[in-house]
Amino acid sequence: MFYRVNMATLTVTKDAGEQYKGLAGRALTSKIVKIEVDANAHALGKLNKLILAPGFLTGTFAPNAGRMSFGAKSPLTGTIKESNVGGFIGHKLARAGAEAIIVEDVAQDGKLYTMVVTKDGIKLEECPELKGLNIYDATAKLQEKYGLKVGIAAIGTAGENKMASACIGATDQEGEPTRQAGRGGLGAVMGSKGLKAIVVDDAGAANIAFANEEAFRAGAKKLAKALTSHAVTGQGLPTYGTNVLVNILNEAGGLPTRNFSEGRFENANDTGGETMYETIKARGANPTHACSPGCIIRCSQTYKNKEGEMVTGGLEYETCWGFGANIGANNLDDIAYMNRLCDDYGVDTIEMAVTLGVAMEAGIAKFGDSKAAIELIHEMGKATPLGRILGAGAAVTGKVYGVTRVPTVKGQGIPAYDPRAVKGVGVTYATTTMGADHTAGYVVATNILGVSGKTDPLAAEGQVDLSRNFQIATSFIDTTGLCLFVAFAILDIPEGMEGIVEMCNARYGWNYTLNDYLELGKEVLRDERAFNKAAGFGDESDDLPDFFRFESLKPHDVVFDIPKEELKQVFNF
Repeated sequence: MFYRVNMATLTVTKDAGEQYKGLAGRALTSKIVKIEVDANAHALGKLNKLILAPGFLTGTFAPNAGRMSFGAKSPLTGTIKESNVGGFIGHKLARAGAEAIIVEDVAQDGKLYTMVVTKDGIKLEECPELKGLNIYDATAKLQEKYGLKVGIAAIGTAGENKMASACIGATDQEGEPTRQAGRGGLGAVMGSKGLKAIVVDDAGAANIAFANEEAFRAGAKKLAKALTSHAVTGQGLPTYGTNVLVNILNEAGGLPTRNFSEGRFENANDTGGETMYETIKARGANPTHACSPGCIIRCSQTYKNKEGEMVTGGLEYETCWGFGANIGANNLDDIAYMNRLCDDYGVDTIEMAVTLGVAMEAGIAKFGDSKAAIELIHEMGKATPLGRILGAGAAVTGKVYGVTRVPTVKGQGIPAYDPRAVKGVGVTYATTTMGADHTAGYVVATNILGVSGKTDPLAAEGQVDLSRNFQIATSFIDTTGLCLFVAFAILDIPEGMEGIVEMCNARYGWNYTLNDYLELGKEVLRDERAFNKAAGFGDESDDLPDFFRFESLKPHDVVFDIPKEELKQVFNF
């Protein structure tokens, strides 16, 4: 069922969504944004729409299929945006029968509402008691009212204040709001609508129906076998989480350090996955945690402080890099606390970390001073004048303070892989429809980890083709509701990809081939590029900041040297 929720009239309508049949997840959110949102509309105005859509496999017993997509025009980049999140909410949305929820217009008189979704439909409830609360407190109050078994997604004060880097925080299986639809500022879009929280209760819902359940189970078994037998998804990620990459990227000379001025950090091991694992175990927390139903990779974790108090969960590599090497700091407890603050205020940790690097470049604080970084995050949370600048993201902060080394593409901060030393992901940063986003085409897998072959990360040759293929495959995976990390296994173990195709076909009674699904991936990218072009982002916008082309990166003394004309070939399909 497709639901349209009008925040101005507080009405809910539903229909079968015939126009969008055969789509889900990112394919659906991007199609709706392309067709229904004026590309020149203000991202925080009444003409933008916020779309929620589970993937093809979300809500089923498929392994690692707990994810869903939020879509809108991004207030951070001005481009189209899909932000992907795990936790409980996507699973419960799918089970409640919601194929898509399209949130339209803006609430009147600054009022805030909670959207409650059940198998019987949607209702809006005014929630003045949640105004001004951050995500942890808002979630606790919602759980008092609706119970602990619901899925919740909420915004904090960053979203209420419509900061361009605001995220949407979703609960995990234990009810903690540790999962984020992080990038692109969609928390600000949610805040602009007057929507404080989304509560999904799938009580009484029927199990997901399958056109062929036996075939679905066979496909699920193939994928599960691939995930458990692959070295990355079966061993590395379950043990050390994504933070295993800190020491790997440091050794490769691609760990951006002190605002992308160097490629190695002398104290990297202090913040890496191995040290984090030992710290978590010593304090009695959980180093191997499943963030959503059906997860068998279990790369998340819980983190306690020295006093044994729970601080945060889901410490990703990008966060540990961003509040570690990127600002020249090596205090893992401070990193965990900054992650907690960002999750609570409701702001993207990557964007905040890149912003702090730029702020330190500007002299607002000193590199290496993690306590000062914590205070700057609090400034953002309090929405002081300085805090509002920081909350607007790295590009705005750099412009305000006259910084020239500002690592952003289309206004979005570049994540934890320096594109001079990992050139494949540099192509992705430059060309993805989403602004700088490693998950849009994770060529790091091949450049650094040797998944699906091994390429020289320092060489320009072949990187355009690699990024193109990864971006196409990724847009399909984002449509299925599967965790992106399944890609590590299916790139090396063909039976895993066969299992995904078989599950999608068996779920809906289709008879599509892998090539058919990859064509869907191409269609997603065409839709997104069409929206961006209408919004003023043509081929000339697909590039990295110029300092990457003339500032040589230590230790390899390399620059990003893939010609701009070659970047224009990424989408030649």
